[in-house]
Amino acid sequence: MKTQLRARIEQGIDTLRDRGIVPADLALPEFVVERPKDRSHGDFSTNVAMILSKPARSSPRVIAQALVDALPPGDDIAGIDIAGPGFLNFRLAEPAWQRLLRDIHQLGAGYGRNDSGQGHRAGVEYVSANPTGPLHVGHGRAAVIGDCIARVLAANGWAVTREFYYNDAGVQIDNLARSVQARVLDIAPDDAGWPTEGYRGEYLVDVAAAYLRGDTVAFEDHSVTATGDPRDLDAIRRFAVAWLRREQNADLAAYGVGFDVYFLESALYAEDKVEETVRELVARGHTYEDGGALWLRSTDFGDDKDRVMRKSDGTYT
Repeated sequence: MKTQLRARIEQGIDTLRDRGIVPADLALPEFVVERPKDRSHGDFSTNVAMILSKPARSSPRVIAQALVDALPPGDDIAGIDIAGPGFLNFRLAEPAWQRLLRDIHQLGAGYGRNDSGQGHRAGVEYVSANPTGPLHVGHGRAAVIGDCIARVLAANGWAVTREFYYNDAGVQIDNLARSVQARVLDIAPDDAGWPTEGYRGEYLVDVAAAYLRGDTVAFEDHSVTATGDPRDLDAIRRFAVAWLRREQNADLAAYGVGFDVYFLESALYAEDKVEETVRELVARGHTYEDGGALWLRSTDFGDDKDRVMRKSDGTYT
């Protein structure tokens, strides 16, 4: 209905051009048609008269009345009021609402969809929680926001790819593996021998128990079977990541959120993309060394401080 009302207003502006009330070469102004916060102000409201008043060299209320007189006839509008400094408030007639309800009923889930974004592609990456623990409320918020953005784009004809990026390598995953290994060896967080940077959550008890049982975890497009060997840190790492990713996926599925692509950070290392990027940044003068670490001059790009890229032990942040 808003689209139809906007089209009628644009026709009215054309008439104002023809009548010499606004300049004949006036470009279509950027005006809004919206639902008023106060329902007593009608069903839709527009600020178009206030925008037209300057090029017309007239008061907004005078232009508002001229636009009312210029609008093409139709039975969708029951009344138009000029309010305040020059707002136009529209009250729709019952037949307009009845037609709208019929359209909604006939189109069902297709109502509101269009192809305005046809030919455009969008990648939406969201949630992207590292598999070091269960999802929390912040991840849930990100899931809602990202999924809504993807759905709105898709409903408007965009080709949308939903991506979940996660870390399956590096320091955090190493800490996860060592934490699960400690649980496998019956070492608790407050015991001697617990990893200094270990994860202390009780959920790791379940991961360790599943690993010792030799469980198989299926997630996304592959599966991982636990070896049960408490000394095989690589096997523990693979199983822990798979177990936690499966749990995250189950939570997201219950939430009604899904993805087209699951991208692993390890792929960047396997394809030498990280080293390639670092070499490029160094060659362009965007890095420097300090304290044995490689730093990114991120303040050159608006950051509040420079950031460590590669630590003194050779690992990346």
